[in-house]
Amino acid sequence: MLRIGITGGIGSGKSVVCRLFQTLGAPVYDSDARAKWVMAHDAQLRDELTAVFGPETFDAQGQLNRAYLARVAFPDPAQLARLNALVHPHVGRDFAQWAAARQAEGHAYLLKEAALLYESGAYRQLDRVITVFAPQSIRQARVLRRDPHRTPEDILTIIGKQLSEEEKLQRADHVVYNDDEQLLLPQVLRLDAEFRA
Repeated sequence: MLRIGITGGIGSGKSVVCRLFQTLGAPVYDSDARAKWVMAHDAQLRDELTAVFGPETFDAQGQLNRAYLARVAFPDPAQLARLNALVHPHVGRDFAQWAAARQAEGHAYLLKEAALLYESGAYRQLDRVITVFAPQSIRQARVLRRDPHRTPEDILTIIGKQLSEEEKLQRADHVVYNDDEQLLLPQVLRLDAEFRA
């Protein structure tokens, strides 16, 4: 079974491309959603997060206080690195268990969607990587429509913390162009057929 990563900058359309693959029957691991789930449900990670970031990391009901964690970790590169160093190994183990279950089900391939696929080192668990590409101006416009609470400056800050598009394109085994000029479905159908062959 092929393990294929799918990455791209904020607003590139990774989730849309993943939904197309899912429609074709491919299982997709959503790293962001699973990371949130793991942070909320993995007792060891909860203890580690609380020890590093304080008791405010979880609210009185035991729910992850994402706003607090974002406020203390994201602006500070050292704190963000600490957060990632805690979370990524747990998510890696969660992915390995999930992938083993998909292999047992007989899938030809699976996808792991992750914005920080290279930055986290998660690409090392994979056979191939797809980069979803869109020009920065299109990506910014998409994010502003999708996330009205964000400012253009917020988006540029996020883009600045992600690996450059040029680097992602150079490292990719496959590229899906989501630039509002090329149709997505034919690109996804071609890759699906290749991965099943």
